[in-house]
Amino acid sequence: MTAIPEQPYSPSRPRVGRTRGLLSGGPVLRGPLSPGVSRGRVAGPLRDALALTVLPLVAALALPAAFAGGGTRRWFGGRAENQRAEAQAAKDAAAAAFYELDTAQRDLRISIETITAVDSSPAARRAVADFEALGRRIDEASHTYIEAVDAHDLDRDDLEASAASRARTELTAAKGELDRVKRELDRFTDGLGPLLGKAETQLARLAPAVERARQALLAASNALDATRAAGLRADDLAARLAALSPELTKLNQGAGQHGVPQTLERAERVIRQAEAIRAEADRLPEQAAETGRRLVSLRTRAQALTTRSEQVEPVLSELRRRFSAACWQDLQGVPDMATENVRQAESKLAEASAARDEQRWADATALLSTVRALLNTTDEAVSAAGDRLRQLNAVQKDPEQEIERTRFAIRDAQRLAMAGRHTPDPRHAHPLDSAVARLERAVAGLEGRHPDYWHFLTETEAVRQSVARVVALIREDRGGSAG
Repeated sequence: MTAIPEQPYSPSRPRVGRTRGLLSGGPVLRGPLSPGVSRGRVAGPLRDALALTVLPLVAALALPAAFAGGGTRRWFGGRAENQRAEAQAAKDAAAAAFYELDTAQRDLRISIETITAVDSSPAARRAVADFEALGRRIDEASHTYIEAVDAHDLDRDDLEASAASRARTELTAAKGELDRVKRELDRFTDGLGPLLGKAETQLARLAPAVERARQALLAASNALDATRAAGLRADDLAARLAALSPELTKLNQGAGQHGVPQTLERAERVIRQAEAIRAEADRLPEQAAETGRRLVSLRTRAQALTTRSEQVEPVLSELRRRFSAACWQDLQGVPDMATENVRQAESKLAEASAARDEQRWADATALLSTVRALLNTTDEAVSAAGDRLRQLNAVQKDPEQEIERTRFAIRDAQRLAMAGRHTPDPRHAHPLDSAVARLERAVAGLEGRHPDYWHFLTETEAVRQSVARVVALIREDRGGSAG
């Protein structure tokens, strides 16, 4: 009789369709077989007949297993497959939660990096510390999920229902923990709104500021090239522009290396300095021309003052001859002072001319300013001598004109002080009374053989100034009352 081929053994799968009882003649029948067949061991001829009948059936059952590539799965019915499906669904849900949490954490890390790049305030530092603590919670939840996934092979053919159920329970718990941490992360993200908004605002300013700095440097360089093409060296401007090169290098290195606030500040500083260089380079041709014009003008003025200062001595001689010493004594040093000032001015003009030729524009400008101040002082002193003589001649001829001019100013102030009042305010009355007395003393000083006309003129001018101060006070008081 041909023996039934035994199913190949697979370590992960139990043998299927074992037939030892039938072939060994063991007790396989427990109920009545047919009339005339007794219980117990089957007789030899019947056993042979049964073997011929059963063996094909057993072979039919065993052959599919023999060609199944190493055995078949142990089937425990629909319950095991349902448990496997539920465990797989729990695994998929946990994987989705894990991916969602990981994505949110990556996005949040970008936000934290944005904040730290811009903000170093205590609030920003607290946010970083809280993010690190939240990261540890995320790591714990992720570790639990990964362990649950690694502990259960849901693709095993011999997965039992209990193992599938246990896998589903652990994966569901892992997903729940992932979801809880995700909610914490969402709340933390919502709380970062103000800090993140401030940081993003500064970051939005960063790129335009850096680009403006680059453009400002380019414009300054182009202006400097144009100035040099016009024959002007502009060495000082070139040195200032070269000093900005390290700043441009740091701008190009980016805010990641130097910080956003520092980069913004650096960009604004570069913009200001580069624009100043460009503006000076643009003005340099006109400045050179203006320096030449000022040199010519001041040289002409110095020559004219030299001629005018020569006329001071004759004026002083007439003052000495006709008026008392008090009228001209303060003018005695004018001729010498004028001569010295003109000499210094001409020396400074020569230095300024050399500075212009060497294109030291700042030095030339400073020297010309000194020349102008010297000539202004000289002009005033020379003019003072001639003016003194004219004033003294006028008051000597008709002092009443000066007296009436001063009295009119006093009377006008008195009318203003009494307007709308029965008695004047003492703050107004006393200075005006003093002005009247002072004028009377000045007029009395004109009596005598050699009156001090210059003292008279200075006194009347002082009286008019004191009266003007009272008028201003009255108007100020009434303006405040009206308000």
